[in-house]
Amino acid sequence: QVHLVESGGGFVQAGGSLRLSCAASGRTFSSYAMGWFRQAPGKEREFVATISRSGGTTYYTDSVKGRFTISRDNAKNAVYLQMNSLKPEDTAVYYCAAADAWGYTSTYYTRRQDYPYWGQGTQVTVSS
Repeated sequence: QVHLVESGGGFVQAGGSLRLSCAASGRTFSSYAMGWFRQAPGKEREFVATISRSGGTTYYTDSVKGRFTISRDNAKNAVYLQMNSLKPEDTAVYYCAAADAWGYTSTYYTRRQDYPYWGQGTQVTVSS
């Protein structure tokens, strides 16, 4: 089991930046591949970014490539999402998620169903 708590959301104007953090507690954090998802009002939760347990492999959805950066600090049991050049369409509740990497250092996941552990979410609002 792992418990996840997101922070860092807020209100920002288009073109601005935010950094989301996700603090993990429970089992060994470095055992998990981590992901960020988001859910806008009236829409399904969608994949944003993922990072392998080692931090050496990352993957992004096309709409955020070049603007968002996912990173992790296994010593601090934390994963981050740096969001730059924010757009109104980035407005959503952002969720941190964890999935057991089963010992594979480069494994990552992009599907919701691959992640059994979720945080409560943090709201990001981007005004035009």
